[in-house]
Amino acid sequence: MESKDSHVIEHMEELRSRILKTLIGFVAFFILSFIFVKDIYELLIKDLEGKLAVLGPSEILWVYMIIAAVCAIAATIPLAAFQVWRFVAPALKPEERKVTFRFIPGLFILFIIGISFGYFVLFPIVLGFLTSLSAGQFEMMFTAEKYFRFMINLILPFGILFEMPLVVMFLTRLGILNPTRLKKSRKISYFALIIVSILITPPDLISDILVIVPLLVLYEVSVQLSNIVYRKRLLKEQSAFPVT
Repeated sequence: MESKDSHVIEHMEELRSRILKTLIGFVAFFILSFIFVKDIYELLIKDLEGKLAVLGPSEILWVYMIIAAVCAIAATIPLAAFQVWRFVAPALKPEERKVTFRFIPGLFILFIIGISFGYFVLFPIVLGFLTSLSAGQFEMMFTAEKYFRFMINLILPFGILFEMPLVVMFLTRLGILNPTRLKKSRKISYFALIIVSILITPPDLISDILVIVPLLVLYEVSVQLSNIVYRKRLLKEQSAFPVT
């Protein structure tokens, strides 16, 4: 009993160490991003006509901090994934360690693809649609805080949700998920994704559809990838234990 308790304590200490290293990495990336935050800000507003308004000095600081935080999150993803891998690696077979280690760069790449999709594809469409509603009726003026809050709320969830296929593949590889389970939970998953889409988009049907469709496609891609990984896993298990 004492041996079991000490084993649990060791695991908790290691988990705390991994979390602490991830947080330290996030802080370091945040500081680095904040050094170059003005250049990043100029890049983000280069296609915007005119300048953004601010209602006070604190709003400038908030905008800079939120930009630096998003950049730090993107840079921390590989580090966080590596720490998770190191935590679960002792429970994996040598071959499983090599395979799961290869998922780490993919998490970063998919996060960048998701943010890019939200920023370059979805954000201009939604912003253009909403601003067109005020044409000839309202004088449109953007504050920096409102503009970037709207942008981050729209694109950041896509960076996270685009990780779905790789996370599903990883969990399938570990035997936690399988395509059958994903297919059975399709209705619940669709409902959850639709709710997420409604929450992260402005209250109009066009924006909702523009977000819902990619997310549902991502789920179906995840199911197919899970099916491929699951079949390969079964073939390896059968070859390791041939039927006599």
